[in-house]
Amino acid sequence: MSKSKAKSQSLPVINPDAAGIDIGGSFHVVAVPPERCDESVQTFKAFTGDIHNMARWLAECGIKTVAMESTGVYWVPVYQILEEHGFNVVLSNARDTRAVPGRKTDVGDAQWIQRLHACGLLKASFRPESTIAELRTYMRVRERLLDYAAAHIQHIQKALTFMNIQLNIVVSDITGVTGMKIVRAIVGGEYNPGVLAKFRDPRCKADESTICAALNGNYQPEHLFALRQAVVMYDAYQVQIDECDIQIESVLDKLCLDSKEPEVPIPKAKHRTKQPNALNFNVREKLYRLIGTDITQIHGLGPFLALRLISECGTDMNKWATEKHFTSWLTLCPGSKISGGKVMSSHSRKSNNRVVAHLRLAATTVGRSDTALGAFYRRLSSRIGKAKAVTATARKIAILFYNAMKYGTKYVDPGAAYYEERYKERVLKNLKRQADKMGMCLQVKEECVS
Repeated sequence: MSKSKAKSQSLPVINPDAAGIDIGGSFHVVAVPPERCDESVQTFKAFTGDIHNMARWLAECGIKTVAMESTGVYWVPVYQILEEHGFNVVLSNARDTRAVPGRKTDVGDAQWIQRLHACGLLKASFRPESTIAELRTYMRVRERLLDYAAAHIQHIQKALTFMNIQLNIVVSDITGVTGMKIVRAIVGGEYNPGVLAKFRDPRCKADESTICAALNGNYQPEHLFALRQAVVMYDAYQVQIDECDIQIESVLDKLCLDSKEPEVPIPKAKHRTKQPNALNFNVREKLYRLIGTDITQIHGLGPFLALRLISECGTDMNKWATEKHFTSWLTLCPGSKISGGKVMSSHSRKSNNRVVAHLRLAATTVGRSDTALGAFYRRLSSRIGKAKAVTATARKIAILFYNAMKYGTKYVDPGAAYYEERYKERVLKNLKRQADKMGMCLQVKEECVS
């Protein structure tokens, strides 16, 4: 094959000033176009000073845009430092940068990433602005602390079970008002069931005599020690969670500085009961001032989940052209795997996106409510199974969130009865269409009047 013919068959270069970086834990391999430097591939250590040297070398080579894989968390400092130096940084999914099998080296990976980026074949992963990224970090840290605290709740329950204190039977949550008062009294040295039962909160369903019978246990010193240790650790994490709430509130105040004060007062909350593990400030008011619409009116979106979505997605929905792009990014839409005109698979992609897990939990909760979304979930679960119904309902909630954030759409629930009536009309319309095709007439059965 002639050289000119081989050149004509090569991929066109769209980004001539592109570089590629193979991210590592201890060093990074950087590749630039061969004509820009005698040594077009260089290795830099992962120290901060070396990353700054990398940025200066890229600037000397005339590089304007840099691509890298999202490898663990090692890419974060490299991404931030290169952005500070004025480079357009593209963070690509490792699924899009797979090299040819059998040629896997750090140098080869860097050159392959540079080649793909120069030809415009890499898509940038979503990365929110710095303030939203800060909010996301605080929310993730808070979520992790809640997980750690939950482990010590299990330790409290285990110690109580060893002493045959059946507190979990008479109260719905041992970390509630009644449960924690009784547990702290036991840790303080009070073992009399009659005295402990008087800590009952008036809202507790179980009466005082039932609680007294449940607290007649076998108090052993080793289990009391384990209970005391678990309570101390649980309280310590609660202090850290409160500090996270202060940071989250300050970031929301910073975001609200550029937003206008809403003209219409905030609507009434759908649920007045305080959610477990709720933040220590009024999240609804902060979000209403930031967005201009109350997204917590959407069924399934409580204040915590609404804040969690904003911390992951940001407030600018223009990053996604349509709601379909948004649900595809969330991996809540059907997959498209077709070969030879045959659909090989339509399963949605697996994802470790934290928002998706929260949306699925919200969909499960909504499925038990007397709402249009609840009727939708129940109809699908009876027809295609609960797993697919959860995904479809989570997708609907995500679309409602997208439309509210981008267009300010206000959500009004038509109710389960309205949804069922519309579904009945659609089914009847389809049956009439099928009957017409078969040359038959569909007749409505008249009710017998007694």
